[in-house]
Amino acid sequence: MSDFDAAAGRYTTIAREHRSELEIKRSRFITVLRRTETEQQARELVAELRRGFHDARHHCSAFVLGPDRAVQRSNDDGEPSGTAGLPMLEALTKRETFDGSADLSDITAVTVRYFGGILLGAGGLVRAYSESVSLALASAPLLRRRRMQLWAVTAGHAGAGRLENDLRSAGYSIRGTDYGPGGATITVALPDAAGAADAFSDRLASLTAGGTAPEPLATEWIDL
Repeated sequence: MSDFDAAAGRYTTIAREHRSELEIKRSRFITVLRRTETEQQARELVAELRRGFHDARHHCSAFVLGPDRAVQRSNDDGEPSGTAGLPMLEALTKRETFDGSADLSDITAVTVRYFGGILLGAGGLVRAYSESVSLALASAPLLRRRRMQLWAVTAGHAGAGRLENDLRSAGYSIRGTDYGPGGATITVALPDAAGAADAFSDRLASLTAGGTAPEPLATEWIDL
């Protein structure tokens, strides 16, 4: 497993909301995973599930936010201290993704517990909450995010389609093409790495015989 590295310019998150259920000694553990980018969104999920599962005894939660995973929070919601939220948070932060990296972020996990009448003990609770989140992650759809430089390439209406195809064939990521009265603007995403812009400028000059040059737009995190 490789360590999380924000400087690498990439991390993994969940593609869409996902849930799973686990039963242990008649207690039901329902875990919901959702992509969240702010603490407010994370708290909104908890509040939403409190309303949706209003008769459950506990609504424990954990979330990890930001490309650098700087924001990490957990809540035991009435379970003995350290037996629910922290194990859930560790299940999120230690989860290995596409290339063996533990780089999961922008995700909130809420585990709703319906008590089954049998006490699990502190160790049993730790295992149950950890396993519940791990089980949900095992089947959750994940995607990679990458920090990219966005560049605008202008072209005439007649040549825009061909230029876009040429750029795609050369391996460049096209984020879209806008057509206006004066021509077309193709938005190209490049890795946020040294030399990427210069190499792209050279390739573009070759494709257009020096007829156009890219204009920088912004640097953004993009879903791949």
